[in-house]
Amino acid sequence: MSSDILIHDVIVIGSGPAGMSAALYAARANLDTKVIVGPQLGGQVSITYEIDNYLGIYEDLSGEDLTKRMVAHVEKFGAELIYDEVTGIELDGPVKTVRTYSGELRARAVVVSAGASATLLGVPGEVEFTGRGVSYCATCDGAFFKGHDVLVVGGGDSAMEEALFLTRFANTVRVIHRRDQLRAGPQLQERVFANPKIAFIWNTVIESIDGDRDVTRVHVRNVETNETSTLDATGVFVFIGHYPNSNLFKGILDMDEHGYLQIDDRMRTNLAGVYACGEIADPTWKQISTSVGQGAMAGMAVETWLGALESLPA
Repeated sequence: MSSDILIHDVIVIGSGPAGMSAALYAARANLDTKVIVGPQLGGQVSITYEIDNYLGIYEDLSGEDLTKRMVAHVEKFGAELIYDEVTGIELDGPVKTVRTYSGELRARAVVVSAGASATLLGVPGEVEFTGRGVSYCATCDGAFFKGHDVLVVGGGDSAMEEALFLTRFANTVRVIHRRDQLRAGPQLQERVFANPKIAFIWNTVIESIDGDRDVTRVHVRNVETNETSTLDATGVFVFIGHYPNSNLFKGILDMDEHGYLQIDDRMRTNLAGVYACGEIADPTWKQISTSVGQGAMAGMAVETWLGALESLPA
């Protein structure tokens, strides 16, 4: 390899809370740190209504506002954000290559924090009202629907757990399911059927989501009769699947049967110098605080690993 090719200390793939936290710790350790932003600056947090479950943030702060703060924080310590997406990778060997639409970057270490994505309904109004009534995380947004009438879409364990959580805040929770029975486990089914706040709309799918500034109504269709109707609701919580953004790493990094990257307690993957953090490696918690914590560990682990390499005799 030509000696004039620039080799950075660390490349962070993804700009959500995990990636930005990793970048912060790496940059504060005086490492040459590049962050490849990906398709959405800030990741899923950027479309969250308000943040009130992250320690120290209790004033009105939107996900967009938190994203701006994250950017300012990492840039203060010298991390550079590259507004591009990763198209290819080579992670073996002492120097890793990350390809983007605009070129290639090389680094001695890589932190993978590409996050995870909710499966979308794919109906008119869904994207437009995301963050304005449409949500994919009851734990994140449920508290903002106190006294509201909300809908939950799905019939699995996650949908039922989130429906139960929403009953702490919402006036009513109606579950829309395209079948006539749930896929959730028996114990969860017992709990949701026993909850007086939860009602079910069976054999039904959402056709479109509508409103003014925020969601006010949802148009649905019965899949057996094809009859259509309109439901008044101010919140639509969608839980029809969640998947890690790990396709790019298949056959390269170890992952479980669901595609979540496998890491150890130091955020290390199966390849030396490659770390992972946040929702791409977290099938359970999916919170800003847990992602930030994992990112901090990844950033510190990278600094320790690179420091050990530099101390080795030539």
